[in-house]
Amino acid sequence: MTHVPLRWADMDAYGHVNNVVYLRYLQEARVDMLFVHAPKQGAEQLAEGVVVARHEISYHAPLHYRAEPVRVETWVRRVGNSSFDLGYEVLDVADDGSRTVYAVASSVLVPYDLDDAHPRRVAHEERLVLESFLELDGPEPGKAAA
Repeated sequence: MTHVPLRWADMDAYGHVNNVVYLRYLQEARVDMLFVHAPKQGAEQLAEGVVVARHEISYHAPLHYRAEPVRVETWVRRVGNSSFDLGYEVLDVADDGSRTVYAVASSVLVPYDLDDAHPRRVAHEERLVLESFLELDGPEPGKAAA
């Protein structure tokens, strides 16, 4: 889980966070997971090169600018041989536990060798770390919440 600050410039003409800004929120959460948490568990190579192959976002509610950061929960949906999928939920959780979900998203990521400029396979150590974040029943973009 990451808390991402909202910026005044994130707002659009309608007074809420612009749809394209959500990609930056997802990136901040993804960087936290892959560049901070994964290396601490032995998957340092993920911080050395991963490219986004695909994003999908479903918007659920408008997010209005405010001083408090928004929460982005991130998990691994799938680990393949040469790619893996992340799931995200951009939301607020109230003191009573109620949730306001602004967006649900997913990304397909490909490990990438920056020196040789080509995709590479998911290493065994990376697979173990990614599987520790595995959540198969998380919400998916384009599907109604249960």
